[in-house]
Amino acid sequence: MTGNEGLLRVRDVTKLFPLRRDFLSRLSMKNFRLRLLDQTVHALNGVGFGVKKGEIFALVGESGCGKSTLAKVITGLYPPTSGSVWYGETEISRLGFRERRPFRKKIQMIFQDPYSSLNPRKKVVDIVGRPLRINGFVSRRDQGRAVVELLRRVGLDPAYAWRYPHQFSGGQRQRIGIARALACRPEFIVADEPTSALDVSIQAQILNLLLELQAEFDLSYILVSHNLSVIRHVSDRVAVMYMGYIVENGPLEAVFRNPGHPYTRLLFSAIPALDDPEFREAENLTGEVAALFGPPVGCPFYDRCPDRRRDCTLAVPEEVEIDPGHLVRCHLYQ
Repeated sequence: MTGNEGLLRVRDVTKLFPLRRDFLSRLSMKNFRLRLLDQTVHALNGVGFGVKKGEIFALVGESGCGKSTLAKVITGLYPPTSGSVWYGETEISRLGFRERRPFRKKIQMIFQDPYSSLNPRKKVVDIVGRPLRINGFVSRRDQGRAVVELLRRVGLDPAYAWRYPHQFSGGQRQRIGIARALACRPEFIVADEPTSALDVSIQAQILNLLLELQAEFDLSYILVSHNLSVIRHVSDRVAVMYMGYIVENGPLEAVFRNPGHPYTRLLFSAIPALDDPEFREAENLTGEVAALFGPPVGCPFYDRCPDRRRDCTLAVPEEVEIDPGHLVRCHLYQ
C-alpha cells in the first residue's frame, strides 16, 4: 500500500534536524572534511505508506534508520519538515494544538523504555488516570475505579494502582504503559519497540496481550522493532527501513519468502533457524551505516551492497512493484 490508501496514510514525509554550529565546529577540529558536510541530519527521506483498519504494520531496520523518528512524527511528537500524515480524511500533521486534541485520543503510543516513560513521582492511579480525566472520560471520583479496571484488563493486580513505577518489574511497567495507552479508548496504537527491554518470556506475554487487545478493541497497530522473529509472529505487512528510506514494503509472507532488496535479504539471513536441516550461517553485512549529514546522491545502501553496480551512484532509486502490493526501492529492478 502507498501513502494514498488506508486508515492512516503517510505521504512523502521528510524530517530534518539542523545541527548547532558550535557542535559542528568541535567536530571539524578533529576532521577537516566535516566542515564540508551539510549541517543537517536527514532522519527521514520521502517516507510513504498506508495502514488499513485492524492491521498490524511493522517497521523494521537497524538502529538509527529512522523508525522511532517516524513513530514520533505520526503521533505528533515531532512535526514533519515536509510531507503529510493523514488519519481518515484529515491531515493531522499540520493541525494546531487544540485542533489535534480529538486525534490524540484516537492515536496513542507505547514507548520503548517502560521505565523512563513513566513519571517516577506519580502513582499508577495518577499515571493511568490522568488521560481519563483530561479527556473527560471519568470524574476524579470515578478515576480509581476506571484505573483498576484497566489494570485488570492488562493482567495486573488492581492493588498495584497505589504503587510507584520503581516498585515494578520491566514487564509490569510495560503493561502499565499499555494501560495508559488504552485509557483514551484509541483506534490506533504506535508501539515503539514495546518488547526490546524485556526478557524473552516476558516479550511473549506482551505480544500476546497486544494481539488480545487488538481483537477485543478492533485496534490498528504500527509496530516498530528490530526483532525479525517478533515481526513474523504478529504482523500483517512489513516495511524495511534504511537510512531514512523505506527500501522494501509489502505483505509479510511476500517479503519473507521473496525479499527483493539486498539489504532485506541480508537482514533475513541473520534470523536463527537451528531446527532447519539446511541451516547456514548468516551472510556478512560489511561496512557501517553512512553518516546522515545530507541526503545521499545515489542509493543509500551502495557502500554495503553485495550487488552494487556503477549506475547505483547516479540517483536514489524509485519504488518498483515486483509483486502485487510488494514494493522495492532498488536499481536492480529499474
